[in-house]
Amino acid sequence: MSNPSPSPSAAMLPPELTLIVAATRTMGIGRSGTLPWTGLKKEMAYFARVTKRLPPPPSGSPPALNAVIMGRKTWDSIPPKFQPLKGRLNIVVSRSHAGSEQETAGEGPVRVDSLEQALAHLKAASNIGRAFVIGGAQIYGAALGLKEARRVLLTRVLSPDFECDTFFPLGLQEEDKAGGQWNGWVKRSKEELDAWTGETVPEGVQEENGTRYEFEMWERVD
Repeated sequence: MSNPSPSPSAAMLPPELTLIVAATRTMGIGRSGTLPWTGLKKEMAYFARVTKRLPPPPSGSPPALNAVIMGRKTWDSIPPKFQPLKGRLNIVVSRSHAGSEQETAGEGPVRVDSLEQALAHLKAASNIGRAFVIGGAQIYGAALGLKEARRVLLTRVLSPDFECDTFFPLGLQEEDKAGGQWNGWVKRSKEELDAWTGETVPEGVQEENGTRYEFEMWERVD
């Protein structure tokens, strides 16, 4: 009698994508190629912790790194002394790259010419935990067009009203009156945000240098 075929391991499945972004009430994320706000050190520390923290290990070997996927302009906006972002596999998407090219071991950067190629690289790897898309707008838009995009970790910047020329391509507004959903996305509770990130996320409105913001998690339900 033949043995049943083994189920594919988690490492061989397409990775989920989590988009992580800070945006204004009108979903503005940038101005003149940089962030519209400055001095949000606690918010940036949250970004670093969440993107570095590995998920609970499944059976077998635990993952070694999470991945952060970004466009070339986002990569170029990172000060050279902070390139690559430490403790994470850095993947840079640019149309100028033909094929996958890994410049350095460990944290990368791995340079690819499409988001689909980035996913293929992650699928082939055996040591990647979570995969985060960190910008910019074109990469966010491409990610939202894929079924693998399941979650948005949103820092909602409440005040002041920053002038922006670049916007996150999905309007995540507060829950409407029809079941708490918006465009096929639903805002999760503080407890669900804590459980997914693996930490007690600061609750309610935070303030740094006169800028007020709060942490949210949205998940795709369609």
